[in-house]
Amino acid sequence: MVFVLVALVVLALLASVHRYVWRRFVGDTTAPGSTLRKVGTVAAFVLPLLSLGAMTSGRIGAPFWLQQVLAWPGFLWLACLMYLTLALLVGEVVRPLLTRVLARRDGAAAARTTAGTGTPGTAADGTLAATGSGTRPRTEELVPAARSSASTSADPAPATAPAAETEPESVRDTEKAAPAAPAETEPAESGPAATAPGIAHPSRRLFVSRVVGGAAAAAGLATVGYGTANVLRGPSVKRITVPLAKLPRAANGFRIAVVSDIHIGPILGRAHTRRIVDTINSTSPDLVAVVGDLVDGSVADLGSAAEPLAGLRARHGSFFVTGNHEYFSGAEQWVNHVRELGLIPLENARVEMGGFDLAGVNDIAGETEGQGPDFVRALGDRDRGRAAVLLAHQPVVIHDAVEHGVDLQLSGHTHGGQLWPGNYLAELANPTVAGLEQYGDTQLFVSRGAGAWGPPVRVGAPADITVVELASRQA
Repeated sequence: MVFVLVALVVLALLASVHRYVWRRFVGDTTAPGSTLRKVGTVAAFVLPLLSLGAMTSGRIGAPFWLQQVLAWPGFLWLACLMYLTLALLVGEVVRPLLTRVLARRDGAAAARTTAGTGTPGTAADGTLAATGSGTRPRTEELVPAARSSASTSADPAPATAPAAETEPESVRDTEKAAPAAPAETEPAESGPAATAPGIAHPSRRLFVSRVVGGAAAAAGLATVGYGTANVLRGPSVKRITVPLAKLPRAANGFRIAVVSDIHIGPILGRAHTRRIVDTINSTSPDLVAVVGDLVDGSVADLGSAAEPLAGLRARHGSFFVTGNHEYFSGAEQWVNHVRELGLIPLENARVEMGGFDLAGVNDIAGETEGQGPDFVRALGDRDRGRAAVLLAHQPVVIHDAVEHGVDLQLSGHTHGGQLWPGNYLAELANPTVAGLEQYGDTQLFVSRGAGAWGPPVRVGAPADITVVELASRQA
């Protein structure tokens, strides 16, 4: 029941956001019945359906080719929707300021026009300009500023009200438009630049909507393009040094290549895996730690895309622990498959390395299958005089690590927020979002991950593979 209510709230929120985006980009900037209006309206219905399909196709067992077809446009639109909405919200601040600037400019232009023709007009502040005698003329004596000097002397009849501004929802000829309010009246120019009869020019409101909408579209789409390029070019290498008090001098300088959240799936496939393997091998690590969320799909669909992992090279081997996404994808099958590829799964287990213990626990998502983390089994009977390094996908288990005397925990899961300002949300659910922090006698390092989940986009949280060099305080 709770899930249904949450789903309804999310759908209602998405519908509201799409309505807002349609209104600002389409409704406020195009004419009813125009081709652009029709295209924009169709897109407002099709794009969210693609996103819904991308998010659910894997869970409902859709054919993998269909998952791939839906994934790129569906997930990319979610990123576009987010940054277009943020840009439009900034535009809401700019919109009234720009409107006010244009109104003042037009008012000043009207004042100059009436001063040049000797005709009373409107000053820049919206008040009537004084006549030569210093008295305010009666309304029926005013001559519209839009008339040229020739027309003002030819017709003594009362002036016709200026034409209304053309709105995108109802574009009409200026001769047929209803009279506009004085605050919205666009002063016409005299001479050759004057508006020709029967030709409707955009109103100030339409002009502002198009300027703000165009700027928001450019900013939002450029951000998504930048973030997509960040993912497709692969992770960069970071290096940090972590001193451990219990690490013997013989193990000083031991290097662990930490990679998390590779997320092989319908978008990031075999080429993505190959880039990561080549990057790790280029660092010549002593040990490779794959700390969860390797895949988003079944072994049947993604087994071949994971095969380049067999090419990992490290002096003391490559180790793997499960992440929450493995339990959405068949964790047992993936544990067996990575073992076939030469990786060593640590399922609530520990191995002794030269100078320290390396332990790994299952992800907490495995609790639903009776395969959750078991710290007693992994760490309970060890010699606490030795340094311990723990592989655990989610940072939230740090307090269990502290309780069991772990010196260093290596985690992922957060993606560093992946899409700014998502890092602020990630901070609410995780003790550390990225980087190295101290908790009691235990240090926690959280990787931003090497791939991306959902939209193949990273903004403010670049993908990385981190080489952690262990330092002995005895050295």
